[in-house]
Amino acid sequence: MNNPRNILKWSLLAGSGYFFLVSVVHLAGVKVPLLFVYFNVSSHAYQDRIISFLAFGWSMFLLAGVDTLKHGSMRIIKYILIAGAGAVTGLSLINAVTDFQKFSPELTTSVFWLETGVLFLYLLWLALFFFLSKKPQQKA
Repeated sequence: MNNPRNILKWSLLAGSGYFFLVSVVHLAGVKVPLLFVYFNVSSHAYQDRIISFLAFGWSMFLLAGVDTLKHGSMRIIKYILIAGAGAVTGLSLINAVTDFQKFSPELTTSVFWLETGVLFLYLLWLALFFFLSKKPQQKA
């Protein structure tokens, strides 16, 4: 299991499962922290459905990464990393410029930054094992 490619494969599969769960809770309208980044901010059903379908797309995108690894390719992984960087940047921008106080005076962005940070760490994890997987493996 210490093979970097294998760790990358399982990490992508875990991410796919996570985004599938994000899709399910958004479709159901159930605000679960970590599955709903802005879980304590009011939203409309149509917004949650849009996020649900986009999260389902992310789930399939990560699953496609698993599939390409099974077939000996890592081409799609770089696009997953680029898209992930875009997502983290977008969430960071939202966290930095949105006046969440207008939704509720008690709202703070610390939990939103924490969730964005977890996504960033996941992205770094994928990047690390992507680059380690590209190195030639030494035989024992």
